[in-house]
Amino acid sequence: MASLEEEFTLSSVVLSAGSEGLLGVEQSSKADQFLVTDNGRTVILYKVSDQKPLGSWSVKQGQIITCPAVCNFQTGEYIVVHDNKVLRIWNNEDVNLDKVFKATLSAEVCRILSVQGTEPLVLFKEGAVRGLEALLAEPQQKIETVISDEEVIKWTKFFIVFRHPVLIFITEKHGNYFAYVQMFNSRVLSKYTLLFGQDENSVIESFTASVDRKFIALMSLSSDGCIYETLIPIRPTDPEKNRSLVRSLLFKAVVSGNTQHGVALTVLDQDHVAVLGSPLAASKECLSIWNIKFQTLHTSKELPQGTSGQLWYYGENLFMLHGRSLTVIPYKCEVSSLAGALGKLKHSQDPGTHVTPHFVNWETPQECGLEAQNSEPSRRILRRRKIEVSLQPEVPPSKQLLSTVMKDSEKHIEVELRKFLAIKQTPDFHTVIGDTVTGLLERCKAEPSFYPRNCLMQLTQTHVLSYSLCPDLMEIALQKKDVQLLQLCLQHFPDIPELVTCACLKIFLSIADDSLQETDVNMESVFDCSNSVHDEKMEEQTEILQNGFNPEEDKCNKCDQELNEKPQAKTKETTSCPVIPKRAALLNAILHSAYSETFLLPHLKDIPAQHITLFLKYLYFLYLKCSENATLTLPGIHPPTLNQIMDWICLLLDANFTVVVMMPEAKRLLINLYRLVKSQISVYSELNKIEVSFRELQKLNQEKNNRGLYSIEVLELF
Repeated sequence: MASLEEEFTLSSVVLSAGSEGLLGVEQSSKADQFLVTDNGRTVILYKVSDQKPLGSWSVKQGQIITCPAVCNFQTGEYIVVHDNKVLRIWNNEDVNLDKVFKATLSAEVCRILSVQGTEPLVLFKEGAVRGLEALLAEPQQKIETVISDEEVIKWTKFFIVFRHPVLIFITEKHGNYFAYVQMFNSRVLSKYTLLFGQDENSVIESFTASVDRKFIALMSLSSDGCIYETLIPIRPTDPEKNRSLVRSLLFKAVVSGNTQHGVALTVLDQDHVAVLGSPLAASKECLSIWNIKFQTLHTSKELPQGTSGQLWYYGENLFMLHGRSLTVIPYKCEVSSLAGALGKLKHSQDPGTHVTPHFVNWETPQECGLEAQNSEPSRRILRRRKIEVSLQPEVPPSKQLLSTVMKDSEKHIEVELRKFLAIKQTPDFHTVIGDTVTGLLERCKAEPSFYPRNCLMQLTQTHVLSYSLCPDLMEIALQKKDVQLLQLCLQHFPDIPELVTCACLKIFLSIADDSLQETDVNMESVFDCSNSVHDEKMEEQTEILQNGFNPEEDKCNKCDQELNEKPQAKTKETTSCPVIPKRAALLNAILHSAYSETFLLPHLKDIPAQHITLFLKYLYFLYLKCSENATLTLPGIHPPTLNQIMDWICLLLDANFTVVVMMPEAKRLLINLYRLVKSQISVYSELNKIEVSFRELQKLNQEKNNRGLYSIEVLELF
C-alpha cells in the first residue's frame, strides 16, 4: 500500500519559475541535498532535512540558464549551461559564477545528464552525445547532426544497465514521436518510431521510464487522460534499421483530458507510478499514486494552489511547485501485494517492538485468543515466561540478530540466525524473518563481496517468505548463479513470476556438468536412473504395449526407415537419462513450479534451441519411465507427474517448434514425439469405443434399480 505523508515547503522564497515552471530539480552528491534551477538566472542548493538553502549562484544580468544544473558525482562539482552554449563548472566554495571555469561550445546544448557511477553526458539539441571529459578537452569540436530538421527533443533519461550507461531521448516532429536509445559500451544508436495505435488524435503530455534486463518500459501520459506503455529493447537485433513500436494501454482515464494545467507522470518503482493532474471528477489538481500491477488507485492528495505540471522524485520524496513555492511530499510504497492493493493489509505494532510494515504478523491474535480461553494454564505460562525472562540477557535474540545483520561477518550472522531459529517461535517470528532477509539483501546490494548464502538458504526454508515479499532474493541468486538457492526458492515460493522461472530454467540448462557436480542440490525428486535390470526386461518385451505406447510400433514408413538405420542409438536414447542426476533435480523443480501459459510462452522463446532440445529429451525420457509403470507414476519422493511432463512438452514445442524442427540433432527426438502423440490418439480412440459400452451397461443398471419387486428381463448381447 502506498501513502503520501504531510507536505512541507522547501523554499518560502518565490522562485523565478515563469509560466513553464522550473528548469529542473537534480540530486546532489549527498543524498539529502538537491540542486534547484529556476527558469531565470539562479541555481539553489537545498538541504531537505533542514528545509533551508545551503548556497545560491546566479549568472550575470542579461544571461539566462538554458538547462538544469547537475552534479558531477565523480568530482562533487556542479555543471550548468547558460545561453545554450556556455558551460560553467563550480563547487561549494565558489561564490560568483562569472569567475568559475567556463567553456564555450560549438553547438547548442539540450541537457546535461549525470548519474552515480559514470561521468556526465552532454546531449546537444541536434541529438549528438559527448562525454564531459572528451568535450572539455576540445570544446570547439564539431558536433554532428543525428536527428532530422524540425525534430525537437522532448524528454531524456539516463540509466545504468549492467554497469554500462544507456541514454534514451524522445523527439517530436509534426505530431510524430521517435525514440533514440544510445548504448555507450557498444556505441550503438537505435531509432524507433512510436505508433499511437487506435488513438491517433491524442498528444503526449509527459514521459517516464523504467528499465530491466532486456527492455526499457516507456510510459506516456496522453491528452486523453490515459497512460500507455511501450517496451523498447535495450539490445536490438538490427540497430541500423528504423523500427516501429506500438504502445499499449496501461491505465484508462487517470486524469482529465481537457485539463488547463500541465500534467506529469513519473514511475516510482516497478509497481507504482505517481500522476500529477486534475482527476475526472474534480477541477482541483491532485497528486495520486497508482498501482501498476493491480490497476488500483492507492492514495491521492489535493493541491488547491495549483502546480506547474512538473514532478520530480528522488529517494522517497516528490518535488513540485505548489503555488509559487517549492514543495516536498514524502511518500512510501510498500511491496506490491493483492491485500495491499485492496486496502486490506493491516499492521500491528506492540509498544517496545520494532515492526517493518512490509511483513505482517498474522499469528498474534490467534495466540492471544487461545490463551484467553483457559485462565489457569495462562497463569502457569505467565509464571514460566517470567522465569525465562529473568534468565535471558537484556537484549532479545530478535534485536540481537537484526543488529548483527547490518555490520558483522557472514559466520557471525549465521551463528546468530541459528540461535534465533533454535528457540521457540515467538509472536514476532514472521516479522523478524522478514526484517532479517531485507537487511541481508540490502547489504548484498551495497557490498558486492557480501553474500551470506547459508543464511539465505536457512531463511528460505522457514516457509515464511515468498517472492512478493523479497523479490531481490531470487534476483541476487540469479546473478550469482546459485542453483541450490534457486531450487529452494522454486520449491518454497508459490508466487514466482514466469519471467523469473524462465531465467532459472536458462541457468539450469546452461550450467556446466562439472560445476553441477560440485554443487549440493536436493535430489529427492530424482529416481534411480541406473536400474539397468528393469531396462533389460523392457527391451525383451518390446512387443508389449505400455500405456498405449510401444516404442517399436509405427505405421509411418519413413519414420521406420530412418529409425531402423540406427537401432543401437535408439535403444540408448530410450533407456538412458540425457542429463546428470543433479541437473534432473533442478529441472524437476521447474516442472513443479506454478505458471500461466499465456505469460510463460513468450519467455520460453528466449531460451537457446540446443537447451530446448536437451529439455525435451529429458521430458521424453521421463515419459518413457512413466509408461513402464501401471500407475503411470515415477518412483521417488515428489517426482514430476505425467500431466506436468506432457504440459511442458507442449509448452516447449508451441514456443520453439519452428526453431527446433530445423535442427538436425533434434530430428530423431521429434519423430519419437510424433509417434508418442500418434499412439496416444490411438489409445484414446479405443477408450472412446469402450466408453459407449460402459454407458449402455450403466443405463441397464439404472433401469434395473428402478424396477419393482418382480420383472422379466431379456438381454441381447449379440
